[in-house]
Formats: sequence, C-alpha cells, structure tokens
Amino acid sequence: MGDAVVLDRPVMAAREAARQLRMPPSTLVHWLEGGERGGRRYEPVLREEPTGSATITWGEMVEARYVRAYRDVKVSMQRLRPFIAALREEFGVPYPLAHFRPYIDTNRRLIIELQKDSHLPEELWLVYEPRSKQYMINAYLRRDFLDQVEFEQSGIQAAFRMRPAGAASPVVMDPRIASAAATIEGIRTEILAEQAQADATIDEIADDFGLTDQQVKAALAYEFSPAA
Repeated sequence: MGDAVVLDRPVMAAREAARQLRMPPSTLVHWLEGGERGGRRYEPVLREEPTGSATITWGEMVEARYVRAYRDVKVSMQRLRPFIAALREEFGVPYPLAHFRPYIDTNRRLIIELQKDSHLPEELWLVYEPRSKQYMINAYLRRDFLDQVEFEQSGIQAAFRMRPAGAASPVVMDPRIASAAATIEGIRTEILAEQAQADATIDEIADDFGLTDQQVKAALAYEFSPAA
C-alpha cells in the first residue's frame, strides 16, 4: 500500500471520534486539548500543545485508541505524556504510537529505557523485559490495540486501518473511507443499525446494501455491543 496514509489528515470532529472510539467525548477532548480540573491545569496527552481544533486527525485517532486500551488501569493518563513526548523526539514523528516501529524487536531495549527515564508507571509500560530476557508487549496493548490495528509493512510503517471489533470482524475504520467512521464494504455501520431499528430484517438490509447476512450481523453486533 506504500505511504498513502497521512497521519495528520483531519478525519472528523473529536466528539464524533469519541463515539466511534466508544469513549466519553469529554475524555477525548481532555486528552487532545488538556484543561483545568479541580483548579489544576493539565496539558494535552495526545497533542504537544493545545491547538483549539475540534477536529481530530487520523494519527490522533489511532493514538487515542492506544491510550483507551488502558481504560481499566487506574492511573492518570497524564503519566503517559512524558513518555509519548520522549517517543516523538526519539523517532522524529508527531504520532509515534501510530507507527509500528516502537514495537519491533530492535527498538524494545530503547523503549525499556525511555519508559524508565520518563518514570512511567509499570501499569502503562508498552514493553516488559522479564527474567527470561524475552521482551513482552503489555497485555492491554496486545489485546486492545495491536490486535486491532493494521500497520504498513514497509516505509514509514504507519497505521492505515483499525478493526474496532477485532481482527476477525469485517468492521473497519479507514481514513480513506467515510472519514474513518466504522464501516463494512464502505457502508457506515450506524446506517445499517438505523435500518434494523426501523424493523428491517437482516435479509432486507443485506439485499438493500449489497451485503451478505454475515456482514450485516457483524455490523449490528458492533453497533449494539455493550461498549456502544
């Protein structure tokens, strides 16, 4: 596919991206722009500094998916900020978590050192080095990020597609299709869900949109999942 995907391409409003990412809009906006809470100023997690833009880029959307993978870890996401900044500087890219390079074997020793230097809590570590000396990817990231993101295999190795319902599902998020909203065969899953809510049958929806019954079922499973 080459380097066709541009990570700084604007894709959608941040609040719509939050819906697509299955997270509270206020949380995503806070990660993007920072703000004040309880009389304390917090800097952005995903941006180097506030931009005032209500539009999210594809790179920011991928990195938000990375940070969201830690949703069960009760640690402030602000603790990630110095580590992400160190990755930006080391790899020379604005969206280091949207590249595959931090995860490859030759960089894992470097990542261990950056995690330590950034005083990153171990719960948020990207890579571990157990006594066996065999590097291990954080289980949260492998399950909720790496297994759902497709990276270019050459060139800049950027994330070009996400599979929010898992690698086996036909549901994809692609910045070249429907502004990165969840789709199947280019059709937004929310549109298919609206048809079902209007009492259309699986067969009717499949016939109307040129999909298979299994594709329609996958779209509805995604839209009507507890996370949605």
